[in-house]
Amino acid sequence: MEKIHKEILVKGKVQGVYFRASAKRTADDLGITGQVKNLPDGNVFIMAEGEEHKMESFIAWCRQGPAFAKVTELVITVAPLQHYQAFEVIR
Repeated sequence: MEKIHKEILVKGKVQGVYFRASAKRTADDLGITGQVKNLPDGNVFIMAEGEEHKMESFIAWCRQGPAFAKVTELVITVAPLQHYQAFEVIR
């Protein structure tokens, strides 16, 4: 299966709600690689790579996030593969 790379900007109440840790758990479960980090403006930025059907599941999870998150918008762009080996939380 061919891998794709998506950059996902998650807007809303997404910091201080375990979004990054939950994103890592979800990505690991789906076999998605990449990284997630908090941005200074309160949003979360994810670079994710995986098979298209798995990516669709991951993006669907991003629309909800963990229990206390309030996701208001996702901005998704396609980018070249970076060939990540794992999914990391960037602090």
